[in-house]
Amino acid sequence: MELGRIPQLKHTTSGNFFLLAGPCAIEGEDMALRIAEKVVRITEQLKIPYVFKGSFKKANRSRIDSFTGIGDEKALNILKKVSETFAVPTVTDIHVPEDAAMAAEYVDILQIPAFLVRQTDLVVAAAETGKVVNLKKGQFMSPESMRHAVKKVTDSQNEQVMLTERGTMFGYQDMIVDFRGIPTMRQYAPVVLDVTHSLQQPNQASGVTGGRPALIGTMARAGIAAGVDGVFLETHFDPANAKSDGANMLDLSLLEKLLMDLVALRQVVHRI
Repeated sequence: MELGRIPQLKHTTSGNFFLLAGPCAIEGEDMALRIAEKVVRITEQLKIPYVFKGSFKKANRSRIDSFTGIGDEKALNILKKVSETFAVPTVTDIHVPEDAAMAAEYVDILQIPAFLVRQTDLVVAAAETGKVVNLKKGQFMSPESMRHAVKKVTDSQNEQVMLTERGTMFGYQDMIVDFRGIPTMRQYAPVVLDVTHSLQQPNQASGVTGGRPALIGTMARAGIAAGVDGVFLETHFDPANAKSDGANMLDLSLLEKLLMDLVALRQVVHRI
């Protein structure tokens, strides 16, 4: 499937990958605008098509006392304000079919979480909004099996679909990315590598997911080398105090250097 079928994600004339980036969860308006402003500045300079990412709520939490959000409507309005302020598309994840129509009023891309990608009612509800649908590959699924998830979207008369690789669970507390899956899934739809979630270490004894942020650069470069169409990563100006997934987010101060490296690598890969 050609990337041009998803207008929000068209490559620039420089042939860059596109970027989905932002905080794990919307914690407030100031933090969202602050993160978006910096990422917009960097991506405009590097000519990288950019989509602001932020979850309006977190339904998949390890503990009942974990942060889940600031309120659905409040968070969705912040996503809308980011889009209007910086003229960039936005993406958020949905968890039940009823979320689809609601979130579609505020954002451009509806994301199906990896744990829920086999939920037909959820995938179809997202597709029927007419929005772009980002299907995250289940940690328990093969790359080949994702063709069926894509078909659920296209059979719902929506051709705007992409796939996101976010690792496969091996053992109980680690994720592994099989880069052979990138060219396989690109036969079905444009493919994104979720760099930061691929480095999660779930099911920690504390009930708080861990991660290996020191490997973000390595993982991102490997994805570009493997030919991904887009890069997904979560970033925050203070990961240690982020309300969700701080253990595997990229410090915002490191983003510009990483993206410069990825742009340079992309140019080399495309000359080979």
